Amino acid sequence: MAQKPSIPKGTRDFSPVEMAKRNYIFDTIRDVYALYGFQQIETPAMETLQTLMGKYGEEGDKLLFKILNSGDFMSKVAPEEVNAQNPLRLAARICEKGLRYDLTVPFARYVVMHRDELQMPFKRYQIQPVWRADRPQRGRYREFYQCDADIVGSDSLLNEVELMQIVDTVFTRFGVRVQIKINNRKILTGLAEVIGEADKIVDITVAIDKLDKIGLENVNKELAANGISAEAIEKLQPIITLSGSNEEKLRVVSEVLASSETGLKGVEETRYILDTLQQCGLNNEIQLDLTLARGLNYYTGAIFEVKALDTPMGSITGGGRYDNLTGIFGMPGLSGVGISFGADRIFDVLNALDLYPKEAVHGTQLLFINFGEKETAYCMPLVAQCRQAGIRCEIFPDKAKMKKQMAYANAKSISYVALAGENEMTEQKVTLKNMTTGEQKLVDISELIGMVGGKVE
Repeated sequence: MAQKPSIPKGTRDFSPVEMAKRNYIFDTIRDVYALYGFQQIETPAMETLQTLMGKYGEEGDKLLFKILNSGDFMSKVAPEEVNAQNPLRLAARICEKGLRYDLTVPFARYVVMHRDELQMPFKRYQIQPVWRADRPQRGRYREFYQCDADIVGSDSLLNEVELMQIVDTVFTRFGVRVQIKINNRKILTGLAEVIGEADKIVDITVAIDKLDKIGLENVNKELAANGISAEAIEKLQPIITLSGSNEEKLRVVSEVLASSETGLKGVEETRYILDTLQQCGLNNEIQLDLTLARGLNYYTGAIFEVKALDTPMGSITGGGRYDNLTGIFGMPGLSGVGISFGADRIFDVLNALDLYPKEAVHGTQLLFINFGEKETAYCMPLVAQCRQAGIRCEIFPDKAKMKKQMAYANAKSISYVALAGENEMTEQKVTLKNMTTGEQKLVDISELIGMVGGKVE
């Protein structure tokens, strides 16, 4: 007996209904991006490892899916290299490409390669899958879609404000209550300076970013394990556990960072963003969270993260300012800021909260029953008219028993069924059945289109 096929862990198949839901997510985000003047691009699924490595920190590098070179890729590898059991070193010899880990680094590479063609500031959005060799769990997949928006070529903090408005608009359209968290890497850098551990900024941010997942005690243990002194850890506690309004938090952290020029700059930037957003008005709460670090090394300014309030789930949107990212590719001095919607997690949130609009998940609206060749010939022009009017409709392809055709309509949640036999053809009409109420009515094509919901010409 043949072995039953399977798919890799951390990946999923999507049914027609699920795809309808996903397209609702993509279309909503795409519409909002366009509303704010963003243009769409796409980049290849695979990039050179030279492009990808070293951009996500040590932890991120470990999660890159690497692609074996084509042909006899082992021919230039000495046996002792294989026997050394050093997978990272071996991968560097036999892999030149990898699947993209996110859309931001490929975007930076795109900007550098196409800089002469771009009008600055350049506002792009990108909706494509990414891959991470992570441990699969609820809300965390090895293959998933990101829906990114980035602005490069402008230092203005109005870009951060606009991206937060986009986040607010998208989740308002979805009907999902969220909390938007904001922090600034300059504030975190300033904290590392004032506690005397400036050279440990990456270790500190990686650790405190895990506060929600592992708790304060384990964060402190990780800090200590990374060589942060007990005195420095003690100085961090009031900031890590700080509560109150955004203004109260800014006042306290300003006092703590009084001796750090970089830290105070971060406070100033954060205050501007929060004050401007307050004037614009958001439907969702925005909260200053001083433990938010987002472990990616390339963030240099404001950082954002979004969590749903009504269902347990990890971050469903994130992003930040990355002033020096394109410098890695030979284009220094180009500032950028971006956000990324986690489409797969949003899919799970909308499922959990049952927030998909009925029209978004239903496909065919109208099915014409097939009674035979003569009846089909009569119905085909009517099918064409319905489609021209914007009605999603189909005709059953085979002359099957009525029970089978009606079962097909029920299985696909088709709202209406049109029947045309001898009497209907004589009167140049059809019998339209509402599959929800069971009501039937003899109608002409204009009435049918009006009842089903199309546009009557």
